[in-house]
Amino acid sequence: MHIFLANPRGFCAGVNMAIRTLDAAIVRFGLPLYVYHEIVHNTWVVNDFKSRGVKFVDSIEDVPEGSRLMFSAHGVAPNIRTAAIQKNIETIDATCPLVAKVHREVLRYAVENYTIILIGHSGHDEVIGTMNEAPKSIILVEHESDVYNLKLKSSEKLVVLTQTTLSVTETYSMIELLRKRFPNIICEPNSNICYATQHRQEAIAILAPFADIVLIVGSKNSSNSKRLAERSESIGVRSILIDGAENINSDWFKGDEKVLISAGASAPEYVVQDCVKLLQKNFNATVEERQTCTDSLSFRLPIDSL
Repeated sequence: MHIFLANPRGFCAGVNMAIRTLDAAIVRFGLPLYVYHEIVHNTWVVNDFKSRGVKFVDSIEDVPEGSRLMFSAHGVAPNIRTAAIQKNIETIDATCPLVAKVHREVLRYAVENYTIILIGHSGHDEVIGTMNEAPKSIILVEHESDVYNLKLKSSEKLVVLTQTTLSVTETYSMIELLRKRFPNIICEPNSNICYATQHRQEAIAILAPFADIVLIVGSKNSSNSKRLAERSESIGVRSILIDGAENINSDWFKGDEKVLISAGASAPEYVVQDCVKLLQKNFNATVEERQTCTDSLSFRLPIDSL
């Protein structure tokens, strides 16, 4: 067996910033410390913080008055921020700056009386927060059928924005469909899909054709991890999304495969290495890094300004 390790993989700048911010908050402020929703969508990361005493909540009602609360990397709706102020809760905003950028664009276009079409996944934390910035001005489309079902006048001012963690190819096809239906629609010249999502998907597109099977390390509620698995499948290479080494089934392999391993933007590197070690142990696998581009972006910790 030979393993190709896709590079870049794993933590993006936004995830790294959010995790480091929570680490720093524990040291600076101690416990109790609350986080609104999962800090990032990864089982290992969340369970680690839970074991250290961090409390994750899905309702502001579960945060005692006067406590300290961190907003996750996916961002929150404005009403959550208002409710926190009303309960005298001290907040730390670990929203990814790229998600925050989409929030600002929603507000700008809503003020200018645009109807905003948001391409994204219903129920995802990021989408919930984004849509609630201007709920009367925004329409969510998830599938091509949603685009065909849009009942909008050609005279309306329209703009399309996207969730940051989508599939690049599928999103572009949706945008092209929107352009055909509404020729005057504004499409941001730079897609809202984050650089890390694009880089990881591009690496899969380049490297998957050399593999017999692709393993994507990431949790099932991680949108960008699922998109990586789908990208591999779309080019005809079997892809399996796994949370960690314990999910690997030796029956998947004969022992002479070329295995490509990548990881979603919220998956820790030590989990990737555990998967590599398991395949080395069971199949005497050799390992090779394959780099397709370089991630160099980093974000300042919001806690530095407190």
